[in-house]
Amino acid sequence: MRALNITTLILVIIGGLNWGLVGLADFNLVAALFGDGSWLSRLIYILVGLSALWQLVPLSKTFSSDQPLAERH
Repeated sequence: MRALNITTLILVIIGGLNWGLVGLADFNLVAALFGDGSWLSRLIYILVGLSALWQLVPLSKTFSSDQPLAERH
């Protein structure tokens, strides 16, 4: 479960960085690397979207606990 959380978090970060590049520089890194509208680009977008949905689980657990997970040791 931990590996899945780390993987999905990395994909969400990649997606966020890509959206930042689109907003700041009108540059889509995923499309530039894998082709605009290619099956691989679409797969990456789908995986990023599913990863964002998956990350809602730990986020909801954080809000239901007394202390955020990032601050626990």
